[in-house]
Amino acid sequence: MGYSDRMSGFNDFALVCLALGQTQSRLQMAELAGEFLARLDPAEAEIAARFMVGRPLAQGDEKRLQISGRAIWKIVAAITGGRGQDDQGEEIFAAAADFGEALEMLLRLRADDPEPTLSLAEVERCFADIAAIEGRNSRRRKLDTLRDLFERASALEGKYLAKILIGEMRHCLSEGLMLEAIAKMAGRPVAEVRRVNMLAGDVGRVVRTMRAPHGESAAPDDAPPAIARAGGSAQARPLKPMLAQPAPNVASAWRMLGDRIALEHKLDGARVQIHCTGAGVRIFSRALNEITASLPEVVELAQRLGSRHAIFDGEVIAIDAEGRPLAFQEVMRRFGRVRDIERLRLERPVRLFVFDLIGLDGELLIDVPYEERYAALCGVASSAGLAMATRILPATVAEGDQFYARAIADGYEGIVAKALASSYMPGARGRGWVKIKTARTFDLVIVAADWGYGRRHGWLSNYHLAARDERNGSFVEVGKTFKGLTDDDFRAMTERLLALKIAEERGTVAVRPEVVVEVAYSDIQRSPRYAGGMALRFARIVGVRSDKSAAEADTIAAVAAAFDRQTVKPLEASE
Repeated sequence: MGYSDRMSGFNDFALVCLALGQTQSRLQMAELAGEFLARLDPAEAEIAARFMVGRPLAQGDEKRLQISGRAIWKIVAAITGGRGQDDQGEEIFAAAADFGEALEMLLRLRADDPEPTLSLAEVERCFADIAAIEGRNSRRRKLDTLRDLFERASALEGKYLAKILIGEMRHCLSEGLMLEAIAKMAGRPVAEVRRVNMLAGDVGRVVRTMRAPHGESAAPDDAPPAIARAGGSAQARPLKPMLAQPAPNVASAWRMLGDRIALEHKLDGARVQIHCTGAGVRIFSRALNEITASLPEVVELAQRLGSRHAIFDGEVIAIDAEGRPLAFQEVMRRFGRVRDIERLRLERPVRLFVFDLIGLDGELLIDVPYEERYAALCGVASSAGLAMATRILPATVAEGDQFYARAIADGYEGIVAKALASSYMPGARGRGWVKIKTARTFDLVIVAADWGYGRRHGWLSNYHLAARDERNGSFVEVGKTFKGLTDDDFRAMTERLLALKIAEERGTVAVRPEVVVEVAYSDIQRSPRYAGGMALRFARIVGVRSDKSAAEADTIAAVAAAFDRQTVKPLEASE
């Protein structure tokens, strides 16, 4: 295969990734990756597992890198004497299979290709250093550090540095398949590895746990505080939130979950996980980023617990001066902000609702039935004065329909049905929760955008929308739209997409698949224009889902299922 016995160099990692890209069999991919991880020392294996799934740092830390594909291309173009900034760049992109390969081709234009000397640990340390850079001239200092790394990298190493940084490995080794590889590495059951992943929320930490000597605790050493019992750790890590499957109506949810269910209002807010420990209160977003400093009023609420330790799952909504809920976008303006917080508290106040209790007083509750978790939540929330979403236990489908109708009339976007016997499944769209929404919407990913004309001249304003293919992690286009956004939105979206640019051809800018948008539509029709064979009619963007990653976007299978449910199926798409 061409890589050494020790297998610690970054070049060795790149060669294995190259082999993965040429492998079709899932079993062979898992075996190849598992064998590679087993031959590394534990620290290197932890790094390599993250890198293989396109994650430069532990989940929740990546956003601090703030490195775009456009910035990487400019750095490499400068290293090669300005090449790639003209028509030659267009030719390279046309000949390359993806952004990483284009970077490799550009790096080979150097007079000499450096010998591969980078180690996995050096690369991760560089990524961590870039993420830690803050303050004055931070952007320039981040790029200078990255340039030093690319100057030392061989062309092949540069290819995979870029792929990791933009999160597009393109070898189809998904997180799920990585867990199978880790199971092969450790010689442990896949179910056990998946369980550890539920608690760790990061494949690197899963590797660390599974490489620990047999007999030691299967819980990661920096797992959530409830795992550690007796007060937990100040270095608490969040769990991935449990997700809900979609259903068209209450009757469908009843069939999916059985008749022992609860129904509660679906809030148009942002998901939060709140950890209350002896070390204080920490708040995490749906993407596991810490946002404690952005929500001081939520911290103050959680501090009412006093000496009790708890992990809450909840939702934060923005409210107006009269306390009425505002649109989802309003609350997202608070997330990640650390300046002028006191002013924002007055201008854009938020309200917290809790709806699940994941841990309490040193005990993790994810295996406890929802019915019991909710009973415990009621007691804790009542003692601390925390608000809870409106909820009923319907005796019949008709009663559920009435609750749903009232929720819609009151301005909620729908309801959530929860099986009373269901466990909490971190990171999974489990069988215990079902969401029922009135509008026909999908959460889709923007994979490209066209330059506008007329009033929209100078803006990227016609967005290519794609659903996720669960089989290989790719994205399948299902339509385009320029509707739903204001001029200010177009300006902001243009700036955001240009930072994610990976290629441009004939007025269309291809971008890294990171921006998730909620898209409303009238119906779905067959369309030969798109690879998925379907397109959304009269699509319009309802809002930007900044709380969701591309891996949480709706799937092409969900689009196909919605198409199959339609009574009328037009033959041709209209955009």
